[in-house]
Amino acid sequence: MSIPEPHGAIYGRVLVKVSGEALMGNEAFGLHWPTIENIAQDLVEARSTGCEIAVVVGGGNILRGASVAGQGLDRATADHMGMLATVMNALALEKAVEKAGVPARTLSAIPMPTICEPYARQTASRHLGRGRVVLLAGGTGNPYFTTDTGAVLRAAELECDAVMKATNVDGVYTADPKRDPSARRYERLTHDEALAKDLKVMDAAAFALAREAKLPIVVFSIREPGAIAAAIRGEGRATTVAP
Repeated sequence: MSIPEPHGAIYGRVLVKVSGEALMGNEAFGLHWPTIENIAQDLVEARSTGCEIAVVVGGGNILRGASVAGQGLDRATADHMGMLATVMNALALEKAVEKAGVPARTLSAIPMPTICEPYARQTASRHLGRGRVVLLAGGTGNPYFTTDTGAVLRAAELECDAVMKATNVDGVYTADPKRDPSARRYERLTHDEALAKDLKVMDAAAFALAREAKLPIVVFSIREPGAIAAAIRGEGRATTVAP
């Protein structure tokens, strides 16, 4: 396929982290297809900027390993179940992206070759270079690590220019804006500032890896139409955490 010419992207390659909960829409559980189609359309628009797009999606809309551990399940088993949930989400998003007109591939850290390709850095990079949206499923392939950590790890491996963290709020605030009306949104922070202020940008392991790899993290709201593409162009409301 022909790769689109850049249209204002300030990054050449990014990894977009989407929570599993974002795929629920207004549902209490599972997948809300119109919401998935909207996210897929946003990814397609982001790809049209000329930026290469990898995506890590969580599994919390189906099962969050840490929350069910101890309810008759050990943590490792619960986490593996959560990883399988991310594969289901990635497959759904892959089909929605392809339906929207851009080729996509799901690669899983847990090998399941009859369903999708196993993750390998060279394979993922090759798909990205050919203009495909690459869905990276299965977390790190190991228990005790969150999909946030998996996202930063893959971004570092694939030499991405930034991690785009799509959340339910439009950046990082001094406090929870839903509980504190006086909370102030940061435009820009360093990794050290975010760590010193104990701001919940990502979990500790993910954030420590991002700081070590000098990876910028752009935090923005996925609820705004076109938010991913806007963030890639350096537009819209967001907080950038960078060295």
